[in-house]
Amino acid sequence: MNDSFRPDPDALLAQLRAEGERAQRGKLRIYFGANAGVGKTWAMLSAARRERAAGRDVLIGVVETHGRSETAALLTGLDTLPLREVPYRGRKLAEFDLDAALARKPAVLLVDELAHTNAPGSRHAKRWQDVQELLAAGIDVWSAINVQHLESLNGTVGAITGVRVHETVPDTVLDDADEVVLVDVTPDELTARLAAGKVYLPQQAERAAQNFFRKGNLIALREIALRRTAEHVEDDVRGWRVEQSGPQGDAGPPAWNTSGAILACVGPHEGAGQTVRAAARMAGQLNVRWHAAYVETPRLQRLDATQRDRILAMLKLAEELGAETAVLTGDDVAAQLAAQAQRLNCATLVVGRAEPASGWRRWWPSAVLTRELARQAPGIDIVEVARADKSRRLAQARPARRDDGGAEDVGRSHAGWPGYAWAAGISVAITLLAMPLAGVLELTNIVMLFLLGVVGVAMRLGRGPAALAAVLNVAGFDFFFVSPRMSFAVSDVQYLVTFAVMLGVGLLVGQLTAGLRFAAGVSTSRERRAQSLFELTRELSAALESAQVATLGAAAVQGHFGGHAVVLVTDASDRLVMPEAPPPGFDRSVADWAFRHGQAAGLATSTLAAQPWHYVPLKAPMRVRGVLALEPAQQRWLLIPEQAQQLDTLARQIAIALERVHYVEVAQQAVVEMESERLRNALLGAISHDVRTPLTALIALAESLQALPEAAGQMGETARAIVAQAHQLHALVSNLLDMARLESGIAGGAVNLRRDWQSVEEVVGSAIRAARPALADALVQTQLPAELPLVEFDAVLIERVLVNLLENAAKYGKPPVVVAAHVTPRSLVMSVRDHGPGLPAAMQGREQDLFEKFTRGQAESVTPGVGLGLAICKAVVNAHGGEIAARNAMGGGAEFTVTLPRRDAPLPVDEANK
Repeated sequence: MNDSFRPDPDALLAQLRAEGERAQRGKLRIYFGANAGVGKTWAMLSAARRERAAGRDVLIGVVETHGRSETAALLTGLDTLPLREVPYRGRKLAEFDLDAALARKPAVLLVDELAHTNAPGSRHAKRWQDVQELLAAGIDVWSAINVQHLESLNGTVGAITGVRVHETVPDTVLDDADEVVLVDVTPDELTARLAAGKVYLPQQAERAAQNFFRKGNLIALREIALRRTAEHVEDDVRGWRVEQSGPQGDAGPPAWNTSGAILACVGPHEGAGQTVRAAARMAGQLNVRWHAAYVETPRLQRLDATQRDRILAMLKLAEELGAETAVLTGDDVAAQLAAQAQRLNCATLVVGRAEPASGWRRWWPSAVLTRELARQAPGIDIVEVARADKSRRLAQARPARRDDGGAEDVGRSHAGWPGYAWAAGISVAITLLAMPLAGVLELTNIVMLFLLGVVGVAMRLGRGPAALAAVLNVAGFDFFFVSPRMSFAVSDVQYLVTFAVMLGVGLLVGQLTAGLRFAAGVSTSRERRAQSLFELTRELSAALESAQVATLGAAAVQGHFGGHAVVLVTDASDRLVMPEAPPPGFDRSVADWAFRHGQAAGLATSTLAAQPWHYVPLKAPMRVRGVLALEPAQQRWLLIPEQAQQLDTLARQIAIALERVHYVEVAQQAVVEMESERLRNALLGAISHDVRTPLTALIALAESLQALPEAAGQMGETARAIVAQAHQLHALVSNLLDMARLESGIAGGAVNLRRDWQSVEEVVGSAIRAARPALADALVQTQLPAELPLVEFDAVLIERVLVNLLENAAKYGKPPVVVAAHVTPRSLVMSVRDHGPGLPAAMQGREQDLFEKFTRGQAESVTPGVGLGLAICKAVVNAHGGEIAARNAMGGGAEFTVTLPRRDAPLPVDEANK
């Protein structure tokens, strides 16, 4: 076989793992339409009725009929989940009950209005996020959505219809759906349905017909819906071809495999959302990865909080649409974007179209960005996205939140008017300082003093105050130092050149100094992030306990982000350990949800976003090891991609450290157990062999003494007691030897089993006879079917198992003792039951512990024994590939069950030859 076509083992394992996850995940079916009224809900309910008739468990989670009688009639006969009431501003809103649906866990759940926004206080902000949790729980979900609710198409549809809907879902929800059912009608038919009152109520239908439901709009929306459905079908075909393509030599790659990533350039203007959505659409159509980047320049650092929030919101939108985001810093936007595109191997740059410019505005930076990108990255395609026209919203957006004090505003000047006042004061101070020196220093030296003041202002206060200081210094130099003094008149025109040079040098020096200050701030921020990560890694490398890792991790996160941080770890049962005294605002239920689902929750997420804390699951390579909870000093920091990545990196390091500590503890415990077991077996083997020889002689002497004629009365009783105790000690030594032999054989993988076809009745009878000394006069009953087949096993060892079980019943139970056996197609089941008090109460739920070495039902008891009989039974049964179990029998008593694998016995020779 040609090695070049041999499948990659890692790829096969990844494929099997992905298939296993898909098998456990529920299936999502979306009924997709171009507009309201095409019949999505009606088609969904009709299919649900057919599934119910076929015997599947179908449940209505939430369905919106919008007053349509035909749709409401389809709900008859279908189970409906009651809605939960959510209090909001003095009213009660009816919302889908996610927890009740998870508890009910139907086979198929109908959740209409996928783009719906949940009421404040709900677990998730959007209904599609509820659906994701239902799918993760293994529930099949059916839902419905219109084309205008797709995030990437929101701006396009708004430009066509003049109406922008507020409730949207990411395109990935539709792309990841297992089934997309297109529900389509012609524009004329939809208009007729609207006129007949089958879409909206009469008072709403008239307004809709004049605005949204114009024929041109319906045709355009229908085309978009058909194209979007075709893209989904194309993805299905491409995925199928990828799965079916194998190492066929000349088969070649599957069709439609397009390469070349996309980089969306996010700017501060209002049309940035259109740029992001267009890039997402292009990436989806070309089936390529895509990125989004924003370049922070010194000029953009001076934007107000509202504009900066809009930029962060656009980056967050890009992440929701599947992009990897980054915030770059530098003076040249085009150079930074070109370098980022080349670093990420992007083939296309998507930029927003600048505002129409004329005259001098055509040289404004935003107008020349495309030309600069084309010059610096000639090998990359550049796509300009049209600016979206403003359109009214169908729903009001939530009120803008209060500013938290800014994000990590590196190098940003917060001086405001006090900074300009300081600049003016410094200029006045330099003027007053230089006036006494006017007769001592040359004017050129005095100019240097003024330039020094500009440099100092630029370093401390930024560009604006530096420019003001430069202008004031030129005016002060002219007024107080240039002849004629105390006047702005100039006697020598050469001083005009001095003024111009002085002003230009002051402005240039101030600009360069402020730029250096900005670059230094950026470098300081990057160094701070790298330093915090380095210090955490260094400290965690020396941690040996989970508590140390939690303390170090919380301190590192809190030192970087400020506020409060808590690291929650798991216990031995893999359950999250909550703090005894949680900080204010900490929510145990949210932390537990993040741990169980392996997803971030709380602040700056889409799950319980109203929480003041941010909860990150500590995902290690093997499993989730805990939760990192953070209440940052400034909430907006978590919206910055670099800070979010830093938090994820810190959480990853903490998780890896917790997993390392866990496996170190496991390895140490395993080494200790192995050494203890080896020492114990060696000691038992040595003692058993050394004791067995004198013990045999002792038994012989005691039996000889018992047989003497003089052995009567008290002497005879003493002799019989010596014989009984010697036999018990002999049985103990035999058990020790058997246990050591079995364990050494199991450890070496070579337990010598003399398997042969045996009669179960004979082995049971032999075991009862061997255990008679321990049973004494106790009644033993057998329940053996008349035609038990021959079974293949080691008769000596299985007899020993039954003897030990019978002796155990005699010691701890009461007669009668019942020995039963029966066969199944693939196993032999034997049981020994007594009618005593049953298993000890301390062993309830821990029955398998009875089969461990030196384990007794009662630690303190007058009944002799050291707890080896049941351990030997377990070792023998496991060597046969079977199982042994203990339980309390109905009606009282303990019952031990041995299950051995079996196969059909061979036919006799004469029958086989027939």
